[in-house]
Amino acid sequence: MNTDTNNTTNPTDPAPAPDLVRPFRIAVPQAELDDLRARLRSARWPVEVGGQGWERGVPVGYLRELAEYWADGYDWRAWEARLNAYPQFVTEIDGLDIHFLHIRSGRADALPLVLTHGWPGSVVEFVELIEPLARDFHLVIPSIPGFGFSGPVAEAGWSSGRIAAAWAELMRRLGYERYGAQGGDFGSGISRALALAEPERVVGVHVNGGTTYPSAAEDDPTLTDRERARVRRMNTFMNEAGGYLAIQSTRPQTLAYGLTDSPVGQLAWMVDKFRDMTDLAKELPHEAIDRDMILTHVTLYWLTGTAGSSAALYFEEARAWGEEQASDVPLAVSLFTVQDIALRRDEERINNVVRWNDHDRGGHFAAMEAPDLLLADIRDFFSAYQVQDRG
Repeated sequence: MNTDTNNTTNPTDPAPAPDLVRPFRIAVPQAELDDLRARLRSARWPVEVGGQGWERGVPVGYLRELAEYWADGYDWRAWEARLNAYPQFVTEIDGLDIHFLHIRSGRADALPLVLTHGWPGSVVEFVELIEPLARDFHLVIPSIPGFGFSGPVAEAGWSSGRIAAAWAELMRRLGYERYGAQGGDFGSGISRALALAEPERVVGVHVNGGTTYPSAAEDDPTLTDRERARVRRMNTFMNEAGGYLAIQSTRPQTLAYGLTDSPVGQLAWMVDKFRDMTDLAKELPHEAIDRDMILTHVTLYWLTGTAGSSAALYFEEARAWGEEQASDVPLAVSLFTVQDIALRRDEERINNVVRWNDHDRGGHFAAMEAPDLLLADIRDFFSAYQVQDRG
């Protein structure tokens, strides 16, 4: 793997405060990997109603084959090395150790850019984008509190607003006065919240998937055909696959026992959502996202014990929900097929939308499904801010 971007630090770049930011390297004990494999090999499998496909959830045959590969074919050490090829750090903010990747660009006018993942994702979402983006940006890629190496979280209140405040402090510690923000899923809401908290420092926000849910009914005559398809997709999703939202928003602790104790249970829970939210043209999850990448997300949650605390972000968001505050910070929206359900009218009601791109391939997890398209959109949007707005 090419890691040239790790050695391109410009001597004029700000340096992290040494007393606050500590180097971090992933080094999972072999005993933990052995325990995972033993649990996978001794899993108990449920009875299945035949001939139903995915209608009732993940089919036993599909999951069993995937679990067997996880136990005997998947190579965590290769992915551990891939992540360790990039500089990683930990810093305590608001009582919690925040893990992040920090990759400096060799470009003199590079704009700092903070990238935020979603659920059931992790910093692994961005691995295909790191090297090409680092040619033009200083990259800061944090793990959301309660996810991966930023967790688990044992304190209530870590909603998007609080996470955004932590991101603002992180960027201050790294010496970045002005920067951009990008994200999808929870990352889009956190990026928008960061702009609301620091409108003088955030030069622009780019999101894939939007920041709102459609407010229009499917029979609204003012909708375009594409917009109507998005509203229809949202209604179908909520009726057929939206149960996880209710569970994670109301009973994350109850769910956490099964996810934390059973790797097969955790695998099923996350794979179900990867399939539901990826490109509708792909029948199986690994047809939309590389199988090993899916398993790396799942393994990261398992090894850090954060499946439960990551699910709890839905609980926190449900309780922090209030009147939406308008943002004047420039916002770019990239939508990837009808899997992204935002409507422009809703985004413009609360955001300063300056760019809108619709794509005919990809899905909800754009950084993994269509990284080339997402990369081009990010570069194009932030190119205007490279020189004049550099801190």
